[in-house]
Amino acid sequence: MSNNTRVKTILILTANPVDTARLLLDKEIRGINEGLQRGKERKQFKLEQVRGVQLKDFPNEISHHQPYIVHFCGHGVGEDGIVLEDENGQMILVQADVLTDMFEVFASKGVECVVLNACYSEV
Repeated sequence: MSNNTRVKTILILTANPVDTARLLLDKEIRGINEGLQRGKERKQFKLEQVRGVQLKDFPNEISHHQPYIVHFCGHGVGEDGIVLEDENGQMILVQADVLTDMFEVFASKGVECVVLNACYSEV
């Protein structure tokens, strides 16, 4: 890798509110990291992670980390969106159209890929 090649950040955002089923987020993050370490282009990427994200955290973390890829791990509810945490760690629902609008803005800030790893998140 030349000195001119910028290391790209993969930002992992997780949410597992206290009033939802426990997820194995540590295991999932470890698996992502291990897969990256086995990859041919591993030196071009670094992982950053933020746990217990709230909706207000998304723009702050995107601005701070300037990621190439945003990977969300948590709960999803199909067309109704994903589940994040409120200021008390309780579940709040973020609608799919809100996520779409938000990630369109992030695309102009350098985000090339968004992965929503949550139940029914293919919607």
